[in-house]
Amino acid sequence: MKTSKILMILAVASLLFACVKNKNGAPAQTQAESAFNMIKVSEVIQGGSYTYISATENGIAKWIAVSKQEVNPGEVLYYYDALPMENFHSKEIDKTFDVIYFVNKISKTPGTEQPAMSGGMPSSHQGKVAVSDAEVEITKPEGELSISDVYANKADYSSKEFEIRGVVVKVNEQVMGKNWVHIQDGTGNGGNFDLTITTQADVKVGEEVTFKGKLTLEKDFGAGYFYDVIMEDGTLVNKQVAEI
Repeated sequence: MKTSKILMILAVASLLFACVKNKNGAPAQTQAESAFNMIKVSEVIQGGSYTYISATENGIAKWIAVSKQEVNPGEVLYYYDALPMENFHSKEIDKTFDVIYFVNKISKTPGTEQPAMSGGMPSSHQGKVAVSDAEVEITKPEGELSISDVYANKADYSSKEFEIRGVVVKVNEQVMGKNWVHIQDGTGNGGNFDLTITTQADVKVGEEVTFKGKLTLEKDFGAGYFYDVIMEDGTLVNKQVAEI
């Protein structure tokens, strides 16, 4: 009985809060809504992987990049957070931006909570998922290093160079001047089965690749992009079409 009364009180309080008006008679924004940034689109350039948006925010013109999607001039859009890049050159549209802001998600309405860090920018493994969710599985001979081994002994691999083989499941091209490659081999440790590698090498989803490098631990790129483990500036040793 007490639980049902508490739920009833919370529901009524939620309705009352939603009806609060500001001085102009418009519904007041919640704290989460006010955290979102509002832009008005003036120009759109579609690239191969990204949509480049020229917009105004609080009267200031700026460029924003997001994973490729339909956006139209004149639309009012919202985003939560952004990662600014100075003197960024986009190869896919052959344009250099003095400053461009990479955002994870845009929407036509302000959200009520911070969106998950995924989409346009390279995703980070902050959550834990089951190894069974891995998209690929490849056969490795006994003694060959696996992604499970890497995560289980990450401190060791941050101090020595190693080679790791896997299948490319995702690529974010030319973000912060690098390609961000996600590989899997069907193994994992502690819920981590996807290894992120930054590189200048060009690879495609579905290719079986071998990279060489060292791990960087607890890497914080800002704007919520935190990696427990990442191989930075990896060297491509070999690639071929995967046989899964």
